[in-house]
Amino acid sequence: MQAKVEKEMSSAEDPLTAAASQANKEELDARSVFVGNVDYSCTPEEVQQHFQACGTVNRITIRTDKFGQPKGYAYVEFLEVEAVQEALLLNESELHGRQLKQVTSKRTNVPGMKQFRGRRPNPYMGFRARGPYMPPPFMFSPYGYGKVPRFRAPMRYNPYY
Repeated sequence: MQAKVEKEMSSAEDPLTAAASQANKEELDARSVFVGNVDYSCTPEEVQQHFQACGTVNRITIRTDKFGQPKGYAYVEFLEVEAVQEALLLNESELHGRQLKQVTSKRTNVPGMKQFRGRRPNPYMGFRARGPYMPPPFMFSPYGYGKVPRFRAPMRYNPYY
């Protein structure tokens, strides 16, 4: 069992395999479209029938939440790249009594491109300036570096506080 896990770990770290899988993902995404505003009661078979005129449909993926309810969008994967251009013409067509708002070619997810959101300041932590190094003052504070004395909260609820 240990050898099996080590084999899987070494294959995951192999850069040639990673590059091949990335190229495979890009090739799959070139044959796929994103379909927005899909009706919640729509089945993959109905989506396949709707996009059958564009080309041979390989796979339909209707995204769901953690409870199994549809999120309202789907991915359609074709066997041919040319079918994607035909599927883009079905933008704003009607499926199951609902207008498909967004039929676009699927984008390739690039790892590490997530927008960085900085941490929000926490009022309970001391202030830490993100600047160049500043030497400590000559006399150290009895409360600790970067800390300021806080007044104790009253022990009981006081409506006039």
